[in-house]
Amino acid sequence: MAKVAFIGLGTMGFHMAGHLACEGHEVRVYNRTAARAELWCEQFAGESAPTPREAAVGAELVMTCVGNDDDLRCVVLGPDGAFAGMAPGSILVDHTTASATVARELAALAAERELGFLDAPVSGGQAGAEAGMLSVMVGGDPAFYERAAPVIESYAKLVKRMGPVGSGQLTKMVNQICVGGLIQALAEGLHFAQAAGLDAQAAMQVISQGAAQSWQLDHRHQSMLEGKFDFGFAVDWMRKDLAIVLDEARRNGAQLPVTALVDQFYAEVQRMGGGRWDTSSLITRLKPVR
Repeated sequence: MAKVAFIGLGTMGFHMAGHLACEGHEVRVYNRTAARAELWCEQFAGESAPTPREAAVGAELVMTCVGNDDDLRCVVLGPDGAFAGMAPGSILVDHTTASATVARELAALAAERELGFLDAPVSGGQAGAEAGMLSVMVGGDPAFYERAAPVIESYAKLVKRMGPVGSGQLTKMVNQICVGGLIQALAEGLHFAQAAGLDAQAAMQVISQGAAQSWQLDHRHQSMLEGKFDFGFAVDWMRKDLAIVLDEARRNGAQLPVTALVDQFYAEVQRMGGGRWDTSSLITRLKPVR
């Protein structure tokens, strides 16, 4: 069992930290909104701290799961940041979906302090976090990975090192590229089925047993048909992720025409007032079939 600090108790982090506590790890949490940390402490065995630095004191592993690059720098750097409380030899494991650039930046600063750093974004959404069945893609030194992986497994069905620092974030970008394209294809398929006079639900049941099967089809087609989007991974967050993807593509020369188009479709959903809707809300752009 490890002494762990978990910083960021949002939709994902709340449950991830909970799994650590349930596995028997000694967990101290920090959240910008203190009431959220208090709620976590009421539900799980652990304690809260008033700053990231105090949460990190004495921790062998410090997990972060916040919103974006700037949020990550805010909780890691500075006199009240996690780095300030970490002892040499401890490891920061960042589960934020952020840029590869900030991962490399923080890894270099960690090395100056004799700390380890792993970028370890996750996939699986809120349901995966609640069930402890996330996929975790990790970048960083193999020695740090070997120490951290058994603890990360508390909330994961798969943990895999993808390469040096930044590789975890780059792999998550691949994930978001694929997810965006799949959701748009599913939205168009459902729309077409309705326009053709088919029973769209029956069509999904049939094609889900063949080459068109996907997690998005299995878990989102019904709610898309029902027009229910008040759950899941928000469009605002997907646009943040796609901005990171497209920025990285400009650097490495990758051609992402479909991803760029889907990003603009999500911008349209935002203009419709759907910033907090689930990403499957792409279907709302398509006019209902009469």
